[in-house]
Amino acid sequence: MQALDGTDTRLLSAMAKDPRGTVVALAQKLGLSRNTVQARMAQLEKKHAFLSFERRINPAALGYPLMAFISVHVQQQKLGQLAADLAEIPEILEGYGLTGSADLLLRVVALDAEDLFRVNGKILACDGVERTDTAMSMGELIPFRVQPLLNRSTKKAMA
Repeated sequence: MQALDGTDTRLLSAMAKDPRGTVVALAQKLGLSRNTVQARMAQLEKKHAFLSFERRINPAALGYPLMAFISVHVQQQKLGQLAADLAEIPEILEGYGLTGSADLLLRVVALDAEDLFRVNGKILACDGVERTDTAMSMGELIPFRVQPLLNRSTKKAMA
C-alpha cells in the first residue's frame, strides 16, 4: 500500500470521528470540495485503506460475550487446507499466522466457558491441528484503534 498524504490522513481521521458523516459534511469540515472528497475516498478504497463494516459489529450484541485467543500448533504441510477448515467455524473471528512457538493465533467468541470448550474441540478436530493453548480475555484494555497513527501521519505531513 502506498503512503497516504496529509489530505488522506485528515480525511480518514474525520471519517473515524464521524463514520456516518456525509461527503458534503466531510468536505465542509476539511475545507475541501465535495468532488475532492469523493475522489480521495475512491482512491482510498482502491488502496484498501478501509476495513469491512463487519469489524464494527460487537459479537456480544449477537449473544457471544466471551472472547478468547487460541494458539494453534499445526502440521505445516496441512496449513492451506487447515485455514479453509478453520474458516468454516463461525465462532472464529480472526486468524493470523505467527512466528514463534505457535503457528496460528485465533480470536474466537463463545456463549460461555462450556461453549468455548466446544469451539476448541471443533478446532482440535480439524486435520492438521496438533494442539491448542487457550487464553480467555478478561476485558478489552485498548480497543482497536488507528487514530494515534493518523495523528502521527498528519503531523509528519505538516512538518
